[in-house]
Amino acid sequence: MFEIYKDKSKKFRFRLKAKNGEIICASQSYTTKSACAKGARSLILNSKKKKSFKVLKNKAGKFFFNVVAGNNKIIATSQGYKSESSLNKGIESVQKNATKKNLS
Repeated sequence: MFEIYKDKSKKFRFRLKAKNGEIICASQSYTTKSACAKGARSLILNSKKKKSFKVLKNKAGKFFFNVVAGNNKIIATSQGYKSESSLNKGIESVQKNATKKNLS
């Protein structure tokens, strides 16, 4: 499900969580709650397209993904994964959980 919250700098962010409460991916910051909700709706639309997932490696050697919009702007970023198979499960989880019914 989606969680929209204010961060320490008083900006809005969203997180997509799995049913077990684990954070699957998190957004950039937004100045308004409505812009943040629009970003979450963009994640719902773009997570259905495989080309929207950009797989990368961080400095620690862990895999992570960004979900990008059609304009190539990052919508959300995942946690780090030790293996590509774990990363692929994370992508599948986004595709399964990023739905309109999970956006309140």
